[in-house]
Amino acid sequence: MALKTIRRKLHSGDADGRRSEDLDPPKPSSNCEARLEDYIDFGYYKGCSDRNKDCLDNKRKEVNIHWTCVLSNLSTQWSHRLANTGSVLGRLLPASSVTTFDLSPLQEERLRSLKRRLHVQFDASCLDHQNALKHLWQLAYPNSETPPLKSDSWKEMGWQSCDPSTDFRSGGYISLENLIFLGKHYPNAFQILLHKREGERATWEYPFAVAGLNISFMLIKMLDLESELPSSKARVRFLQLLEFDAEAFDHLYCLAFRMLDAQWLARRASYMEFNEVLKSTRIQLERELALEDITRVKDLPAYNMLASIS
Repeated sequence: MALKTIRRKLHSGDADGRRSEDLDPPKPSSNCEARLEDYIDFGYYKGCSDRNKDCLDNKRKEVNIHWTCVLSNLSTQWSHRLANTGSVLGRLLPASSVTTFDLSPLQEERLRSLKRRLHVQFDASCLDHQNALKHLWQLAYPNSETPPLKSDSWKEMGWQSCDPSTDFRSGGYISLENLIFLGKHYPNAFQILLHKREGERATWEYPFAVAGLNISFMLIKMLDLESELPSSKARVRFLQLLEFDAEAFDHLYCLAFRMLDAQWLARRASYMEFNEVLKSTRIQLERELALEDITRVKDLPAYNMLASIS
C-alpha cells in the first residue's frame, strides 16, 4: 500500500483498519514467539460456569500461571536479542526497501541514549529501581499508602505475584520507565487503562502491568531497535520523530497502550486473544507511521484518542 494512506481517526468499530470480523482460531506459533493462546486449555475454560466460584478461582490461578510463562518467554527472547545488539547503527539504511538517508548528530545521540536504556536490566536490589516501583504505585493509587515491595497489593495493578520484580525476569528496566511515563504525562489515560473504566469489559481482562511490559517489547521489535541494519518503514519514520522529540519512544508507547485498549473493546476480546489484539495494534500503528507529514507522535491520527482524555 502506498504511503499516501488516507488519514483518519481510530474508530472503535474499525479499530485496526478493517471492519469487525470473526477471527479464525489462532494456529500454534512456528517461530518460537510466545503466544498467550499456546499456554491455555480452551476446553477447560469453556467448560467452566461463570457462576461457579470454585471454577472462577481456578481460572484466576491458571491465568496467572499462563501470563507468567508468557512474560518469562518474551523476556528471555528479548534479552538474548538485545544482548547481541552491536554498537551504534550505521548511517545508511538499505535502499532496497526504504529510502536511504543520513542521521543528524541529534538523531544519532538520541538513538544512542535510547539504546543505552534498552540494555538496563531491572535489578530488584537497586535502590533506584525499588523507588521507581514505589513511584509507579503512587501514580496508580495516589491516595493509598505504598505497600512493601513484596505484597499481595501489587496484584491489583496487574503484576502476577506479590513480588513485581519477578515479572521482569530478564526484561528491561525501560518497560517500568514506560509505565511511569504514562502515569506522569497522561494521568487520565493511565487511570482509565489501569481501572478499565471505558466500555463493556470482558469477564477476564488483560493484566495492566504485564500488558505494559508486552507493549514495550512489541515496540522494540516493531522499530527494529535490536537490529544493526534496520529496514522497516516504521523504523525510518521513528528516526525522523527523534529529530523533533527526544521522548518519541515513550510517547509512542503511551499511544500504543491506548490503541491496544481500543482494539480490545472493539473486538470484545478476552485474555485468550491478547496476542491477536497486540498484533493488530502493531499493524495499525505501522499504518499510521507510514502516513505523510508525520513529524511528531502527536501528528498520528490515533493520538486524538490519547489527547482527548489527558
